[in-house]
Amino acid sequence: MTNPVTKLPLREKLAYGCGDFASCLFWASFSNFLLLFYTDVFGITAAAAGLMFMLTRIWDGVNDPIMGIIADRTQTRWGKFRPWILWGCVPFGLMGVLLFTTPSLGMTGRLVWAYLTYNLMMMLYTAVNIPYTALLGVITPDPVERTRVSSIKFVFAFGAGLVIKMTLPYMIDGFGGAANPQRGWSLSFIVVAAVAVGFFLVTFFGTRERVAPPPEQKTSIGRDLKDLFRNGPWLILLGTTLTFILFISTRLTITAHYLKYFVGPQMVQLPWQDAPRLCEFKDLWAAFGVAGDAGSIVGVLGVGWFAARVGKKTAFLLLIAASAACNAVYFWLPAHAVGLIFAFQFLGNVAGGPLAVLLWAMYADTADYSEWKNGRRATGLVFSASTMSQKFGWAVCGLVAGSMLSATGFVPNIAQSPTVLRSLVLLMSLIPAALGALALVVACFYPLTDRRVGEIEAELRARRAREGATPA
Repeated sequence: MTNPVTKLPLREKLAYGCGDFASCLFWASFSNFLLLFYTDVFGITAAAAGLMFMLTRIWDGVNDPIMGIIADRTQTRWGKFRPWILWGCVPFGLMGVLLFTTPSLGMTGRLVWAYLTYNLMMMLYTAVNIPYTALLGVITPDPVERTRVSSIKFVFAFGAGLVIKMTLPYMIDGFGGAANPQRGWSLSFIVVAAVAVGFFLVTFFGTRERVAPPPEQKTSIGRDLKDLFRNGPWLILLGTTLTFILFISTRLTITAHYLKYFVGPQMVQLPWQDAPRLCEFKDLWAAFGVAGDAGSIVGVLGVGWFAARVGKKTAFLLLIAASAACNAVYFWLPAHAVGLIFAFQFLGNVAGGPLAVLLWAMYADTADYSEWKNGRRATGLVFSASTMSQKFGWAVCGLVAGSMLSATGFVPNIAQSPTVLRSLVLLMSLIPAALGALALVVACFYPLTDRRVGEIEAELRARRAREGATPA
């Protein structure tokens, strides 16, 4: 039963979720559309963009634990993590606009601009998102409530993806049209940035931090790192996260290219239409994203019920197996099977959407495990070192996707060769499915059952009560 002291009001859960809505307006744009923007609008090659993704995300991944260490040592009247949301949200929004702005420069100048803006954007993303993510571990000490908060967080996250995929293609077309797509992208992200800043401020003003480190804990980066790498459950989750991110990001990175060049314009008749109509790339792009995020939201809304009955670990294993199977099906789907392409997008995301919910709830459990085992707590470091593995996963998939397309002869905005089309199909199907299977194998070794987490939390609650570390 949830301790009434640690039960959060719905308004605070929703305020916390607003932060992921803000972050994911941009993260959904990066993961789904950035490669397409760079190759088809900004004007650099797929290989150059893939190399930049790898280098930037490796550097960005290194920044994550640094930011976690800084956040753990921040002392303000607002807490450790919330103030970074306030300080970083406006620079974050401004840099997001510059990232999607195409300067009037030659190829070398554009490449320099791309490296500068992408690196600075990801550093600002880290400065805001690492503290925001770590806030999940201190907003309440109750593991059941954390799972509920994590579910709401990801409803907002997938909601942001839904909004971006439904509106961005049409905003770009409305602001710039075919004649000036560069203007369309830049103006669209002024709107996106303004909305993101507003939602970040809701999170800052609407949440509280309730879990503090033990009062006698001394600051020591070396000890924090030593504790982290002695945390066996966290190490297993780290490996699971890396393979899981490779699973989802390989497909996301290439989805727009798959729809534009493999599926292409299609005559589609919806059940409520009297006759087929032509669906162009922007229509497919928006509708495919909506189908995926709608499926994710359905899955996230049901994951709390499912995990409560089978446990977080078992739920993760079953769901990732189902999601990987749905991905594999794309290898056999022809371009004209639009109905099946959309159906498996929805079903795959019903299974795949809740996976991140479960992972982040389990990371919060490993922070409790470390405090229980070592008598010390470094929540920011636990979460930031975990997001580092995500960045490395995105780095690898960006390089692989860009290099694979360039090696097979990809040239933007023309009909592609059968070799390129086969590469797109593999990157949408069997390659991510194999990575999903690998993530499943690694996750099998995770040792913290829900029963064990409950025992650890009960011991910690008694310890904190004695030491006065958790304010009501």
